[in-house]
Amino acid sequence: MTARRRGRVLVAGSANLDFVVRAPRVPAPGETILGYQCTTFPGGKGANQAVACARAGHVETRMLVALGDDPQAEPIEASLRSAGVQLDIVRTPQVATGAAFVCVGDDGENAITVVSGANAQLREEDLPELHGVDCLLLQLETPLASVEAWARKGHVAGVTVVLNAAPAQQLPESLLAVVDLLVVNEGELATVVSAHGDIAARIGDPHLPSVVVTLGARGCCANVDGRVLLQPGFRVEAVDTTGAGDTFCGTLAACLAAGESMDNALRRASAASALACTRFGAQTSVPSRSEVDAMLASGEDNGVHARDALAAYCGLSLH
Repeated sequence: MTARRRGRVLVAGSANLDFVVRAPRVPAPGETILGYQCTTFPGGKGANQAVACARAGHVETRMLVALGDDPQAEPIEASLRSAGVQLDIVRTPQVATGAAFVCVGDDGENAITVVSGANAQLREEDLPELHGVDCLLLQLETPLASVEAWARKGHVAGVTVVLNAAPAQQLPESLLAVVDLLVVNEGELATVVSAHGDIAARIGDPHLPSVVVTLGARGCCANVDGRVLLQPGFRVEAVDTTGAGDTFCGTLAACLAAGESMDNALRRASAASALACTRFGAQTSVPSRSEVDAMLASGEDNGVHARDALAAYCGLSLH
């Protein structure tokens, strides 16, 4: 039997300490409600995705991260290292480590406010050498100019560049031109693509690279090199959706770096994301590879009828 190739992923992005408040529901604008629990967790889209990538297995994961010289940095660094992530740390003694304030309702939904802090200090020149890197995974919680410069370096080096366009913002065509795979949720897709229409029409926009759209419990839809792919979601009892999208992105990047097919990568990423919803926190909720294997073996996705419903939701016809 041929040994599986061990890939390498470099994540360049954000790290925050998450202050998570549990409440009966997420408050409406202008509303005050009483929460019943407050906990801190290591978070940040980049760090969450790096942990997910490392736990996905079969890849070496490295992260470019900016941290302040403060107590908030300590649990973040410890979490990344314990997951097996190799770190390139930019220290910012005059700027605090990033923070996020998360309200999680009893239905598992959340609302998040992020204070960038040290994340805003990352620059083009901070990106490590890309030799031997298979996949460069980026997000938008660091300066856009830096993200574009990193993507261009990855493109020139022949590295697969994956961009999770979150938090949502409009993107310059110069950035999209050097991205191989764009990962967005439905709201982010609407921000990136100005064209009207259903999801099928939007992901067919000729200005986009290959794109994956995550659709929560429904699953995900992708247009990869002109081929449309559908992956229904997996049945779980969600308690906290924080970090589910990041788990999806990190697992997807790991699978691609390890040479797995896009179909299999989407299936593994969807299963990992669903499992993340069954636990509290971001990095603390990321499942191991063996847990994902067990879910895939159980066949707990939503089945053929869910695929038909997902296709209809996206504006696609399977017949």
